Amino acid sequence: MRDLAAYADAGTWESIWVYDHFHTVPVPSTEATHEAWSLMSAFAAVTDRVRLGQMCTCMGYRNPVYLAKVAATVDIVSGGRTEMGIGGGWYEHEWEAYGYGFPPVRDRLGMLREGVELMRQAWSTGEASLDGEYYRVSGALVHPQPLQPGGIPLWIAGGGEKVTLRIAARYAQYTNFGNGDPDDFSRRSELLRGHAEAVGTDFDAIVRSTNYNTVVGETEAEVAERLAAIEARAASAMPADAVEKYMAAYRGEHAFGTGTVEQMVERLQDMRDRGLGYSIHYFPEAAYDRSGLELFEREVIPALA
Repeated sequence: MRDLAAYADAGTWESIWVYDHFHTVPVPSTEATHEAWSLMSAFAAVTDRVRLGQMCTCMGYRNPVYLAKVAATVDIVSGGRTEMGIGGGWYEHEWEAYGYGFPPVRDRLGMLREGVELMRQAWSTGEASLDGEYYRVSGALVHPQPLQPGGIPLWIAGGGEKVTLRIAARYAQYTNFGNGDPDDFSRRSELLRGHAEAVGTDFDAIVRSTNYNTVVGETEAEVAERLAAIEARAASAMPADAVEKYMAAYRGEHAFGTGTVEQMVERLQDMRDRGLGYSIHYFPEAAYDRSGLELFEREVIPALA
């Protein structure tokens, strides 16, 4: 993991990202699943240039002022390169397993709303207080402050139409929603625009991002070979029904990150025209085979420059 981070740091990549999960996805297993903010601190110490983010931190797993303190520390270790990806959380099994219960969506999003307010206070003033429905904080001090002026950028993750996008419109410098579906991205972008107008923020100042599960090849035959290898590796760690669910992200009409170089360039150009400002790519092969990542770096990124 350190070597892969160093590879990205020495190359053309803008950022590296971690997941905030305690258990493997889509089903729990005993495969390694490292804690996200511990990894953030480690990557901060062994890289010099790339931005460092999580897609995304679950608000309910940590007290938000404690999280603000952790993130401020990582920002200092990194020299001011930290991003805060934050969302309401969804993986019920790990919520229950770790003793958090699994609150209804309303409560998880209420925690998100109050939590980002506390983080913004902590990073802009060095102190946070809130007598809220979910968090009661009184004069919590967060010093030293993050190195980044104004605090760590907030990426509000999730495409919930009535609540999450409204929270993003009010607080976010970045949003993250969708899986690369262009029509869905355009529709949610317009919803975000409406929320921004309603709360009085600048829609055009919010960078919209999305995530791709990316498998790229020179030819369709090469893509198929890569998918077969990924499926075989997945089958060694999870039952057949879970493998099928896992591979659905890479096959079929909704696998927007799978394709040839030409297909990926065409899709990303279309998304850029629709207002996509940032794409985050998960390469499932990267831990043991960097050739797909290198191909993307060598041929897809320059075509979008």
